[in-house]
Amino acid sequence: MIPNKNQEGAIMKRIGFVGLGTMGAYMARNLMKAGFELYVYNRTAERLASIVQEGATACSSPAEVGEKSELVVICVSDAPDVRQIVMGEKGIESGMAPGDIIVDCSTSSAGLAREMYEFLKKNGIGILDAPVSGGPEGAKNGTLAIMVGGDEEIVERAMPVLQAMGKTITHVGPAGAGQITKAINQIICAITLEAVAEGIALAKKSGVDAEKVLHAISDGAAKSWILSMRGPLMLHEAFLPANFSLALQAKDIRLALEAAADRNTDLPLTKKIHEILQSLVEKGLGRLDHSCVYQHVKELNEL
Repeated sequence: MIPNKNQEGAIMKRIGFVGLGTMGAYMARNLMKAGFELYVYNRTAERLASIVQEGATACSSPAEVGEKSELVVICVSDAPDVRQIVMGEKGIESGMAPGDIIVDCSTSSAGLAREMYEFLKKNGIGILDAPVSGGPEGAKNGTLAIMVGGDEEIVERAMPVLQAMGKTITHVGPAGAGQITKAINQIICAITLEAVAEGIALAKKSGVDAEKVLHAISDGAAKSWILSMRGPLMLHEAFLPANFSLALQAKDIRLALEAAADRNTDLPLTKKIHEILQSLVEKGLGRLDHSCVYQHVKELNEL
């Protein structure tokens, strides 16, 4: 059982945050709004200025964040970044004490989540893989869905922090289960993006008002977050600024396929959508919003 540095039953107050990108910056601000004392680090220092002006304390390394915090939240792009930030030179772990907690909100690898759990457990440090869903809109409004893998005891201790960032927090299982759940989420989102794009293409080729089509089906069986939030972006080809980049969507589907291969699971549609996403990335569209998958359908149908 990992000890708590605080007095029995006390809520942790000193929270660290590493990774102040589009999602992370909103999540970090919600922690401050909830009354937590916040210590922050970002690889590109210019992202620190505004949040420091709002009351956060800047740190010079992930290790310093770990040293000053009782719990550290990470929100970065990919598994190699997570590994370096947690276990690398001047990583968070090197500054932490027994009883501290890491909450990894990155979309990363389930295998890495399990590896970090075992590594940190030896030093008395708790970790949760807790990827999020809901886009920048959910991050800003504090309404993210957070899918959590790890020990029940650590989930309970981290709950006030999770609740400051999200609305639906689900403990889905042991270490790695959060990342598997996020992979499933991303599979469904990516396939739905393609389905919406194809539906819009059929409407246009049929001479039917595509905007009215989306309105007509938005409360029927086809209703979804992707349809309501990304369908209009496809209609107007409004792919900048990116809410969630195509390159990150392709990365997430790659991770999902790696998780599937690890469990000998064949995902034919997921493989196909990854081919489509990767082909668009290779055409230079990676920085655009993931709804630009519509471009692939548009070209196929000469729209």
